[in-house]
Amino acid sequence: MATRTQSRTSSRSSSGGSRSGSSDNRSSSGENRSSSNRKSDSGSNRSAFSWGEGAGPIIAAALGGAAIGIAANYGRKFMTQAMTGVAGDWDEVLATEHKLTLAVFDKMLATDSTQTWKRNMLLMQLTHMLDKHAHEEEMVVYPALRDAGQAVEADQLNGEHGYIKTFLYDLSQMETDDPSWLEKIRNFRQLVAEHARMEEDQVFPTFKRNLTEEQNAKITGLVNKDGFWQA
Repeated sequence: MATRTQSRTSSRSSSGGSRSGSSDNRSSSGENRSSSNRKSDSGSNRSAFSWGEGAGPIIAAALGGAAIGIAANYGRKFMTQAMTGVAGDWDEVLATEHKLTLAVFDKMLATDSTQTWKRNMLLMQLTHMLDKHAHEEEMVVYPALRDAGQAVEADQLNGEHGYIKTFLYDLSQMETDDPSWLEKIRNFRQLVAEHARMEEDQVFPTFKRNLTEEQNAKITGLVNKDGFWQA
């Protein structure tokens, strides 16, 4: 009897120990899962837009490249406007731009139908120069002319800008090896030359004579400022 009792007691003790060990194992497993979940949650809480620890140099390089690009752009604008801005007063600045523009026309007229790439590049340059020049006049000089009682002349000159833009549109629709391309350029140059001559010989001198030094300096500053942002 004592032997059976001891056997049963030993068996229950062994069984209890096993259950206790199993419980300990489950507890350990649960802790491992909990630890794993915490790590997973920690990772999942990181934003999709978060930067890793090694992103610092990449961000710095990107910002540095952007700063260099902005500085280069402003430098280009400064050099472009400086080419005409050093000419002097506003009317001299515009007259210099007239000469530079007519020089591009002459380069275009010196090409042949096999030089399509060169013609395209010169047309792009001409378009930019005329756009910049027209903006300076339309936003600064022509309004000042109207305020000074020269509205008729300002409106006539502004109207001619419309025909200049029509020429640019027509040329953008033409192939640069078109047999009539040079003739179109020749007619376009004549219009621009006559427009420039009217401004330089008639309208601008009359207007400038009635300006005070302060008014003249103000218009010069505004033309250069507008030219800088359009460059």
